[in-house]
Amino acid sequence: MFRRITITALFCITLSFSIKAWVYPEHRVITLVAISKLDSTRKVILNQLWLNARKGHENRLDTLVADYKQNVKPSYIDYAAWPAIAGDHSTSPANMVNTILKTNWILNVADISAKLRTGITKAKNKSEIEWDLRNSDLRLLRADPEYVSRAGSNYVHFMLARQDANTSSKEYFDMCFDTKSDINLVGVYKWFHSCAILKASRLATETLTSTEYSALSLATLADEAFALHFLQDAFSAGHVAGIWGSASQRKGTHDYYDEFGLEVTTWAGKHMVTSGDAYMRPCDAEVAGDAICASIEQMLDVVAGKIKPTAPNNQLGIFTPDTFNIAKATKMPHLQTDELLRKLSNLILVNIPVPGLSTGIGEIPRFRSEIGPFIGISPAVVMSAVNGGFGMTQKTVGPLSGLEFAVHMGLGTDGILNKSGDGLVFFDLGWRLDKASTIKLSDDPVYTQFGSILSAFPSRETLYGRFRMPFYLIPGDLLVAAPFLYFLAPNMLNTMVATAGQGGLIPWQTGVITPIGRFQFVLGREVGVSFYGTLRGKDAFLTPDDRASTGGLALITLRSTKFDFPILEYRPMRTFSRRQSANLFVQLTAGVDIPGKVTMKSLPNYDPMQLKTVVYLGIRLGFDWRYYISKK
Repeated sequence: MFRRITITALFCITLSFSIKAWVYPEHRVITLVAISKLDSTRKVILNQLWLNARKGHENRLDTLVADYKQNVKPSYIDYAAWPAIAGDHSTSPANMVNTILKTNWILNVADISAKLRTGITKAKNKSEIEWDLRNSDLRLLRADPEYVSRAGSNYVHFMLARQDANTSSKEYFDMCFDTKSDINLVGVYKWFHSCAILKASRLATETLTSTEYSALSLATLADEAFALHFLQDAFSAGHVAGIWGSASQRKGTHDYYDEFGLEVTTWAGKHMVTSGDAYMRPCDAEVAGDAICASIEQMLDVVAGKIKPTAPNNQLGIFTPDTFNIAKATKMPHLQTDELLRKLSNLILVNIPVPGLSTGIGEIPRFRSEIGPFIGISPAVVMSAVNGGFGMTQKTVGPLSGLEFAVHMGLGTDGILNKSGDGLVFFDLGWRLDKASTIKLSDDPVYTQFGSILSAFPSRETLYGRFRMPFYLIPGDLLVAAPFLYFLAPNMLNTMVATAGQGGLIPWQTGVITPIGRFQFVLGREVGVSFYGTLRGKDAFLTPDDRASTGGLALITLRSTKFDFPILEYRPMRTFSRRQSANLFVQLTAGVDIPGKVTMKSLPNYDPMQLKTVVYLGIRLGFDWRYYISKK
């Protein structure tokens, strides 16, 4: 079982690396804003390129470059949507074009995104935004077959951190494009923008057939759209701030600044505050739209012959979109460029925010999401109402209280897609002490004078275990499916894990974020098991028995197994440092205490008496402290 849990947990971790920037409708809005800023001459050139690119694909590509009236259930994809599809729903310009032209699910993605835009626009608070994001993510998991697995373990959507406060813009841009650098947002923009410029120069200078001109127009627009996705990412606060550290630090920092914003300065010296994914304001779209417009203008000016970079005659794939796969690469690729081409990209990039410094003095405050293996402790107080004792005639309902203390071990994958998610996996091993119940063996007032001696439940202590794991459709299904799908269908398993983390196939276990805390229906995700009578020998009970001559009470011993099933969970408080987290939580729980074999102590010659299962409903108030083991 441990191996199965580990395999599934590892898949949960891979999901945490998929940190993307602006959501689809925000990417599209930025592009719409940018296209609206083009002057009339350049709009004519762009429309002509689009007209040529559409040839043979009229059944999928919109007649308009930017369809401002497009809403839910679109029948066509316009060019404004291409940067939104790039990067998040495709891994290269070639893959993006294939997705747009030859798949039906991309129309479902466009529909889901249109609904998300409406939801975010109408949202009255952050809780409603999180709810809309949760619904959108669940639909995207079903619509896009590779939505989760597409993003690899690189950080292509992030900027590289600056190593020195005195680094110039040229030095920084050259570093990002260097083949020794990790693949990064700035370098990828320069790569695809340069590819688009080189293709555009051939449109301007070479004699082409109508078919070749159409193919080259499509390829040029595709390369530029893919570049624009990453240029847009550069204006998302989380992708300016969350630029180094472990996956949990990047995601935690990313999520914090996306929501609360970040004051930045562009390389050109402009000061502003930018927000992030799902929190984009109109001013954010305007600022990003200016940079996107300038990039498109460069490409169009090359097509018009106003800018004349040198395109190598041996350029491969001239009539097809670029095939560089951003999900598989770890380092920047090599592209033969001239000085003019480098300057063109840098003229656009000076308008993006200056990223933060790397770790050390001068770094901005950073945060951590709950991702990675942890150890900790989890004390709790439990108050329950039970339906009497184990005796068949004990039916008086009353309270039962206890204390718990457990060692906490697990894998934090909370919020793997958004804050409504919960991919938490843990195992607790603990000790429990129950106070003697106030329920007596009988309703007779005489019994009250004997205190806890005649309690239906005497004071008991035991060892217990607690296990928690999300499920896809029924509790435990990931444990069964993981060993098989890990080898046979890893993408399917990845999607199952992500769906489970978002509340399951029937999303009834999604966390609901409110101003006062987080609520979640958790039935089936967590189970506690207490083994009474094993720590210090069997527990002794006085139990009503008509066969006994001593007041109708018999002394028995037994072991029992108690199953605890949390139903509803509320977490009102959360604090987090770089390696520790602390949570209060309240759980509404239900369960059963099942008696085992009975030993008759006072009536050894009689047959063991028949006992009933005790049913209870309770509240568990606990404290969840975790120390994350990862070094970063």
